[in-house]
Amino acid sequence: MFYHTHPYPPFIPASATKLIVGTLPPPRFTSRKLKPDDVDFCYGSKDGLLWPILDKIFELNLLFDNSEKAVSQRKKFLTNRGIGICDIVECSTREKIDASDLGMQDVELREMIKILKKFPKIDTLIFTGGNSKNGPEYFFRKLLKDKYPHIRLKLIDQSTPKIHEFLLDNRIISTVSLTAPSGAANISIGSSELYKALKKKNPDFNTVDFRVLQYKDHF
Repeated sequence: MFYHTHPYPPFIPASATKLIVGTLPPPRFTSRKLKPDDVDFCYGSKDGLLWPILDKIFELNLLFDNSEKAVSQRKKFLTNRGIGICDIVECSTREKIDASDLGMQDVELREMIKILKKFPKIDTLIFTGGNSKNGPEYFFRKLLKDKYPHIRLKLIDQSTPKIHEFLLDNRIISTVSLTAPSGAANISIGSSELYKALKKKNPDFNTVDFRVLQYKDHF
């Protein structure tokens, strides 16, 4: 059994108005066995797409390696844009050592509501995945159901990405459930009618391009 703890504390600038919410990085980040092209920071996996997408949207010229400069580039971008990162899972156990969300067991969640109360400028949660089992929106809903049943998510837009709102201490907070920045989500993208239409217009259009179109509206 592998005890999968989150290797990074939340990174939330005081100016943050948006908060990126995922689950856990791959287990190698916990065991400190990074690959040469990994970045030692949230969403730093060489196989992840969040930073390549943001790099493309904002023309950041990011480094993708183990260097301190690669980390500082990302922290500087987040601070300048008023964006924080706080994954919702603190730890879990795994029978199989992989990065699958479905493989997480005995999950312990971070106290997202308490964190939001500490940062009153945050008005948007950006989930890096939807309401499928063990995804970030799924766990956020579970947290509300188990500990904050008086807080309800209200559906605002049911198209992709789905948008909800909830009320916290007379403050409206929106949630956006983006298509996950992982290769596993490419199957669902490929079945999207919008993706098929865009692909038909431009045969070179790919799943990363699809995410770029979606993500740029919310960052």
